[in-house]
Amino acid sequence: MKPGGFWLHLTLLGASLPAALGWTDPGTSRGPDGGVGESQAEEPRSFEVTRREGDTCTMAGYARLKNVLLALQTRLKPLPEGDSRQDPASQKRLLVESLFRDLDADGNGHLSSSELAQHMLKKQDLGEDLLGCSPGDLLQFDDYNSDSSLTLREFYMAFQVVQLSLAPEDRVSVTTVTVGLSTVLTCAVRGDLRPPIVWKRNGLTLNFLDLEDINDFGEDDSLYITKVTTIHMGNYTCHASGHEQLFQTHVLQVNVPPVIRVYPESQAQEPGVAASLRCHAEGIPMPRITWLKNGIDVSTQMSKQLSLLANGSELHIGSVRYEDTGAYTCIAKNEVGVDEDISSLFIEDSARKTLANILWREEGLSVGNMFYVFSDDGIIVIHPVDCEIQRHLKPTEKIFMSYEEICPQREQNATQPCQWASAVNVRNRYIYVAQPSLSRVLVVDIQAQKVLQSIGVDPLPAKLSYDKSHDQVWVLSWGDVHKSQPSLQVITEASAGQGQHVIRTPFTGVDGFFIPPTNLIINHIRFGFIFNKSDSAVHKVDLETLMLLKTIGLHHHSCVPQAMAHTHLGGYFFIQCRQDSPASAARQLLVDSVTDSVVGPNGDVTGTPHASPDGRFIVSAAADSPWLHVQEITVRGEIQTLYDLQINPGISDLAFQRSFTESNQYNIYAALHTEPDLLFLELSTGKVGMLKNLKEPPTGPAQPWGGARRIIRDSGLFGQYLLTPAQESLFLINGRQNTLRCEVSGIKGGTTVVWVGEV
Repeated sequence: MKPGGFWLHLTLLGASLPAALGWTDPGTSRGPDGGVGESQAEEPRSFEVTRREGDTCTMAGYARLKNVLLALQTRLKPLPEGDSRQDPASQKRLLVESLFRDLDADGNGHLSSSELAQHMLKKQDLGEDLLGCSPGDLLQFDDYNSDSSLTLREFYMAFQVVQLSLAPEDRVSVTTVTVGLSTVLTCAVRGDLRPPIVWKRNGLTLNFLDLEDINDFGEDDSLYITKVTTIHMGNYTCHASGHEQLFQTHVLQVNVPPVIRVYPESQAQEPGVAASLRCHAEGIPMPRITWLKNGIDVSTQMSKQLSLLANGSELHIGSVRYEDTGAYTCIAKNEVGVDEDISSLFIEDSARKTLANILWREEGLSVGNMFYVFSDDGIIVIHPVDCEIQRHLKPTEKIFMSYEEICPQREQNATQPCQWASAVNVRNRYIYVAQPSLSRVLVVDIQAQKVLQSIGVDPLPAKLSYDKSHDQVWVLSWGDVHKSQPSLQVITEASAGQGQHVIRTPFTGVDGFFIPPTNLIINHIRFGFIFNKSDSAVHKVDLETLMLLKTIGLHHHSCVPQAMAHTHLGGYFFIQCRQDSPASAARQLLVDSVTDSVVGPNGDVTGTPHASPDGRFIVSAAADSPWLHVQEITVRGEIQTLYDLQINPGISDLAFQRSFTESNQYNIYAALHTEPDLLFLELSTGKVGMLKNLKEPPTGPAQPWGGARRIIRDSGLFGQYLLTPAQESLFLINGRQNTLRCEVSGIKGGTTVVWVGEV
């Protein structure tokens, strides 16, 4: 249109519009319910206004004129009671429409100069100087198509009434993108003078967060996400600034190509025995599994001898023959990709010890697939298949590199139990285990089944965690039993076996820390989190540089964190808060890892959160609570409560185990806090059972460095055995048969246990 100071016009109008008209700041006004929204949001338009020679109406006067016209209309024709209860933006629209109808004398939908001239303003109506302006000047400033008349649309624009629309079919938009690619979400809210678009995720505005992967909103206010990962899945909303009631929901679904593991990679069996080959696949959508034997589809060879179990994730051969020798390929496929791996089967007479037989029987099983139990009487290695002690490293046995005893006695001939706090498996090569009273960490060589060395750390090391992404072991020491001088140290190059360095981190007052686990899909973790004692916050740390990146405040929820869990599906952190009082439950908060912000309470869920290995299930329970909560994360990144169970007494510890009857499903085994029984739960169905005939769990005061009094440990992704201690023995559970396997007696204090898989 015509050049001039249109922005000045808007500013003056907004500054002087009477409160009776319902003027609010554009950033805080609200649009109406429905498909059309209006507000006084003031945006500069792409045209400007010029003055004709001799005109006396100034921009300031024109702004005042429109204020006065609306004020007069409010006084002369107040809105009906029902309309007056609407939001200010809707009130203004109705008022402008009322003024237009009154001015449109012939009712043809166009305001001519003569119709505008008939609206005479009296001196007493003005209340202020209009600087020579009259209603006829509406044509001068706002006749955008220069046809010497004003339509209702032009009248709306003159009075800055924003009209927004969103087609019903656009209210929810689903976008599917493959992990690793970028995507663009475009807002479908349209309208004249539309204010800037505001994007939100979990209620938090994204526009001004300066996020690493959401950093460009474009000229059309679209949302750009670069290198999409599974944490980005979920719901995003968009609305025009000041019009939150008219919003569009974008559902972002993330597809992931399959990733698989087979077990075993190689096995040798004698004729006549049963053999199983298992394949675990993860991906979105859920992959479909097929098997090939030497390149031929085995589904054409199904028989009583050869069968597929658990939706094809297990290939079972009832009685192997020589001709069953071969390479069995598991292929997992979904809409976006395929992955495959080979499990080799050799059928050999025991008298014919081939290389494959020797490697599998003598090297594989001899050191791998074992539970390492750190007990009062040293280190005990248990073979779950044979249900026997495979090796016992006694307290007096020497450490290879220092000749110190594993558990030195403080007094001559005194009998003192070994003390252990926490242990971690480092790539099935070494076990790092803390000895709090000796202020050191032992390194156990799994291949040699000996203690290789000791590493001195700060007093009373209480918690270890292995950061697989950076090959480092984190060591949290209390300093003393009162936790008055806690420190956090990091042992680098943990899988090297020797030459490690101990780095002291700069963090003080550390009460706990959390490093998210890896899985088949997520194989690299960049960030960890630490908690400060009595501080309502979690602190995000770069695992590579060990530098503090940001602090996520939990003060608004009065939450001092005690434990955390994480799912990569939707990128949620579940934070267990400390109990406010002995009578209250330890509630949970949700934190969005995309924005590092608190979403809010996790419903009514309480207790310690545990995430299944694939991130799909969250199980929350506590020793002092009768409730067990089961939640599932959908492929849309939404948290759904499956069910809540009342379990008396509470849960001391729990472990996940893959289902042997359904693919991509998990069961849990839970140790009851004060009872000898074990709880069994099918997560998909909610079916509950109890394993009885176990002995009383360990009693007495818990160790000062914490940890569950009665633990339960699983045997990895493909394992079928679980271990839990009693007062003076260990119990092995066969998870495949859901039965008690056996009891290993004469073992006290076996509350620190590590599973070692295939080596």
